[in-house]
Amino acid sequence: MSQAKWVIFFNNFKISETVVTSWIIIAALALVSFLLTRNLKKVPTSKVQIMLEFVVGMISNLVTDTMGEKAVKRMPNMIPYIGSLFLFFACSNLIGLLGFRSPTTDLDTTLAWALITFFMIYYAGVKFNGFGYFKGLLEPNPLLLPLNLIGELAKPVSLSFRPFGNILGGAVIMKLLYDFLGYLSTLIPGVTIPFGQLIIPVPLHLYFDMFAGLLQSFIFIMLTMVFVGNATE
Repeated sequence: MSQAKWVIFFNNFKISETVVTSWIIIAALALVSFLLTRNLKKVPTSKVQIMLEFVVGMISNLVTDTMGEKAVKRMPNMIPYIGSLFLFFACSNLIGLLGFRSPTTDLDTTLAWALITFFMIYYAGVKFNGFGYFKGLLEPNPLLLPLNLIGELAKPVSLSFRPFGNILGGAVIMKLLYDFLGYLSTLIPGVTIPFGQLIIPVPLHLYFDMFAGLLQSFIFIMLTMVFVGNATE
């Protein structure tokens, strides 16, 4: 699995395919959101609005149950943030099914998401507890400060490497499988179409792209809610 390629050039300024794919996902989500919400009414009369209200309510309940009502009341933007993060994360993992390079296979992407969560933890901690929140780094003994700091720095590292490693590993396995099936096709006389590449990888795509992709997205938002929720206590 090679590094993301540079696809747009402005003199010495270069943009990678990871950024371009992310823009495509953002544009698609924005367009779909506009089309689904342009005719909303106070009393829902369409199945689309009923479905949207059900999904929003489900996300709201998940965030409230995980972070607590007190945290959500003072940080109401967490609900749309978690919902948007999950959609963007899931689409980034699933877009590989359409032939694009998944942005999640680039460590820059997952690290950026992890750093947002990392700084949000301290924002929530200071918002709810003042600067006394940092006293927790000295507990239960001031001598444990170095270990506590290492534990804090480990949060963005684990958050970023977990989805990156899982999605990249799946992409590498699928690439090797396609190359192997293509090689086998060349060994069969008279076969010009690699039928094996059209059938055999399907079950693996269901696991690596769909199941693992959605699972990693859910794990990431759950860890985000747990870390930020703990900082508010």
